[in-house]
Amino acid sequence: MKKVPDKTRVKRVPQRGIYNKEDIYKILDKEFVCHIGFIHNDIPVVIPTLYGRKDNDLYIHGSMASRMMKTLNEGVEISVAVTRVNGLILARSGFHHSANYESVVIFGKATLIEGKAENIAALKAVSDHIITGRWEEARGPSDKELKATMVLKLPIEEASAKVRTGGPKDDKADYDLDIWAGVIPFTRTIETPIPDEVLRDGIPVPNSVKNYGQEPSTKK
Repeated sequence: MKKVPDKTRVKRVPQRGIYNKEDIYKILDKEFVCHIGFIHNDIPVVIPTLYGRKDNDLYIHGSMASRMMKTLNEGVEISVAVTRVNGLILARSGFHHSANYESVVIFGKATLIEGKAENIAALKAVSDHIITGRWEEARGPSDKELKATMVLKLPIEEASAKVRTGGPKDDKADYDLDIWAGVIPFTRTIETPIPDEVLRDGIPVPNSVKNYGQEPSTKK
């Protein structure tokens, strides 16, 4: 069995650690918002942003003027965290309250995507990750928009997942207490799409919107 690097190895409750790439991909594909941690001017910074995954790469994009994008483009070490909360764990003691979750942490250095065709492909990967099919329905990026946008790629090499499932884990003596314990499960509900107030009459809801959240991922 391949040894897990200390940087990515789960220390707290290590039995919840997952290092299989396919399992890591599945968690990443359920979400599209990550938090990126980096050092800027000797100050630790964490920024939330959208992302996309294709194969073994994570793609992020932003303005050329973005502090985060400019700093990441310098080749600094970063960490990326993605979390999906699936429920609240209510134990018999406050100490043992918790949550059911799926999370991924990735370490590494992001590299700049260069070339028009490569940038368009990377932006399409982000779009497809968030909502399948929308890229073909919308207007493509103009040259001006491409020049104003920076796209970075982070390989999913130094990565680990951590998952908690199940119910409360109380102290043995607390099981005799007359205190309710259990799980409040979370589900994500997709509401009815709301058209733009200035949308012209007669434009139907596109397939990407009608099918959102219903089609399984077909990514590798």
